[in-house]
Amino acid sequence: MIDSLLPDRSAAQRAPIQFYFDFSSPYSYIASEWINAVAARHGRRVQWHAVMLGVLFQPAGLKPPVDYPVKRDYILRDFERSARFAGLPYTQPEPFPIATHNAARIFWWLNEEDPSRAVAWARAALRAYFTRGVALNDAAQLKALAEQSGLDAQAAEAAWADPKWKDALKAANEVATAAGVFGAPFFIIDGEPFWGNDRQEQIVQWLSTGPFKGL
Repeated sequence: MIDSLLPDRSAAQRAPIQFYFDFSSPYSYIASEWINAVAARHGRRVQWHAVMLGVLFQPAGLKPPVDYPVKRDYILRDFERSARFAGLPYTQPEPFPIATHNAARIFWWLNEEDPSRAVAWARAALRAYFTRGVALNDAAQLKALAEQSGLDAQAAEAAWADPKWKDALKAANEVATAAGVFGAPFFIIDGEPFWGNDRQEQIVQWLSTGPFKGL
């Protein structure tokens, strides 16, 4: 009887967390290393979405933080500090940031058949860029990484050149923009948006208890 009076959270618990990331975002790299584990501990799945920050910035009138001289030195320092705090290896890549649309198109190509392979690719590519400086904007290095990650390098190259996956990435950016996504990492949980790797503690509490008191 008492149980019947309690709110039914089963549907919310099953609703996947929407995780938007950019392959050239250090904070996306850090978040990619914890989001699946946090979700699993709370009975959730995660739907990963590769997006392009440059595209998302446009309707919001934003620029990359490193484009602001007053922020650049701080933000570069914070990238490394945040990775160390999370216990992750980090080497600031140069050049930075870079265009990563081809890596993102590979993600969407893989995602159509098997989202778990797309996630594995995303994690491999993020780690490669932010720990070893693998230039995801260089075709030769990207093909080599695809092969190292167990993909057919020629098929990966064909995918990133295929209009189908160009359109898929474009559509992903449009959907993200319509959902109010303006940065990365960006999470949407039961309709509630959370922006930034530093929202982890809030995300954990939200998943544990639901909306915070007063909201």
